Amino acid sequence: MTEIHPTAAVAPGAVIGQDCRIGPGCVVGPDVVLEAGVELLSHVVVDGHTRLGAGVRVFPFATIGMAPQDLKYKNEPTRCEIGAGTLIREGATVHRASVGGGGVTRVGANCMLMATAHVAHDCDVGDGVILANNVMLGGHVHVATGAFIGGGAAVHQTVRIGRLAMVSGLAGVTNDIPPFGFVFGLPARLVGSNRIGLLRRGAARDQLRTLRQAYNLLFKEAGEFASRLAEVEQRFGGEPLVAEVIAFIRDPARRRQLVRPGRMAAPELGGGDEENGEAA
Repeated sequence: MTEIHPTAAVAPGAVIGQDCRIGPGCVVGPDVVLEAGVELLSHVVVDGHTRLGAGVRVFPFATIGMAPQDLKYKNEPTRCEIGAGTLIREGATVHRASVGGGGVTRVGANCMLMATAHVAHDCDVGDGVILANNVMLGGHVHVATGAFIGGGAAVHQTVRIGRLAMVSGLAGVTNDIPPFGFVFGLPARLVGSNRIGLLRRGAARDQLRTLRQAYNLLFKEAGEFASRLAEVEQRFGGEPLVAEVIAFIRDPARRRQLVRPGRMAAPELGGGDEENGEAA
């Protein structure tokens, strides 16, 4: 049974699914669709051509589907979509798309956007992504499935973040991060791979050894990058994890260079079981 608090303002035309709960002080615009089981706890604003998937929960003072922060935007009917089961915490913001992108800002299923995280216009965030407190995604950012972005990190517009990548807190990300990469610092530097994250998702240790060898050759060795990439493809391209990294790098649509290699105080990229790349 759907519950709408008497102080909530739900505009005519909004589509409210079964078993939704709209708490006190919430505002729901006329072009909004809430699928079954959506919960807006209190003082949440959902506007524009916005769809919230089944079971989405939104905490107080979050805003979803508001107009993009783009001076070129003239109230065109662009969209915003939030996938099923996603959790959006206090004060988080997700803006609808501009006219200069694909027309939709998308956050996938089973994500968590912690307090005051910001997803700008035309972003595409995959399933199972976690944005910690105060994360800022610029416009047109692509974040692949399972990535984790630490608190206070800022991601420049048009950057791509690969699957299961991990970004440390307060990092400044201005270039693309390959799948499974772990980046740290301002500006962000590649310091390892998300080994623990891969293990938790069923990767075998021999796969991780091959990935580490490929990462070492690509990002640690000297010489022309294109030659190193060709060698990695020849030697390790049959390994699916490595093939995914190669495909990410070779994607003709990419617009930014990769983050540069760096090192932290502990063992550098490609070390043993205690390398910094063992991100949780």
